[in-house]
Amino acid sequence: MAKNKHRWKFQLVAALASNPLLLNFFLGKIHKGNSKIVCVPGLNCYSCPAAAASCPIGSLQAVIGSSKFHFAYYIVGFLILIGILLGRIVCGFLCPFGWFQELLHKIPTKKFSTKKWRLLTYLKYVVLAVFVIFLPMTVVNEVGLGDPFFCKYICPAGILEGGIPLSIANASIRASLGELFIWKSCILLGVIVFSIFFYRPFCKWLCPLGAFYALFSKISLYQFHIDTEKCTACGACSKVCKMDVDVFRTPNHAECIRCGDCICTCPHQAITRTFSLKSTDREKVKAHEKNC
Repeated sequence: MAKNKHRWKFQLVAALASNPLLLNFFLGKIHKGNSKIVCVPGLNCYSCPAAAASCPIGSLQAVIGSSKFHFAYYIVGFLILIGILLGRIVCGFLCPFGWFQELLHKIPTKKFSTKKWRLLTYLKYVVLAVFVIFLPMTVVNEVGLGDPFFCKYICPAGILEGGIPLSIANASIRASLGELFIWKSCILLGVIVFSIFFYRPFCKWLCPLGAFYALFSKISLYQFHIDTEKCTACGACSKVCKMDVDVFRTPNHAECIRCGDCICTCPHQAITRTFSLKSTDREKVKAHEKNC
């Protein structure tokens, strides 16, 4: 089956653009300059030594957990803007941790489908609501500070990009490691093992950033359009989709990361990309979904 052979180039550029300060890996320190005020669109840990900007999920929790909490207008506005413009194309092209899972999935071994586990895709919305928003806002210490629960207790990107590199390069950090480091390492190990056998398990089931962008899949400017005159409902697009989306029925499903494999696979060239405010495009898609 045909695939989008050039997508990895975008993923590589995005990973390097998010983490250009590679020398810091050897120095064992975190960049804390003014560029950290800016958020990247993908999941990329603030504590990664090479990171030049901040993770939107970590930044959101930092504001929510602050003792002087104010609504995070900049961060939420940034996420909404990216969601409206691109939707989950961020997951497919711009997220370093998503690419990390894809690279693991290329390890030659037997692969398993996640179609029977579709119910677990709703778990990431629970993670977003509970661990990113509710707990940091309500569970606070004596001075009114809330923990960044997702970053601290769940996020495998943090331990991969920040915890492990910093502990290797910095003796003082290495000496202070404890049970939390072991817990997060176990989560990362689980994601690594699952990623070898299942396609993007963290993205599908646990990622709160993917959950947020998924809310905009139906209304984002970047959409997939099905030409109803060309489409024969052969199902070739659905068979190649590793995110378990029936593309010809729901081309802009919340789980679609816009990888483009379905476009490359379609034998009738019935799937096209659109980036438009035109309502006619969306009306055609809705009409097609009703007819299929």
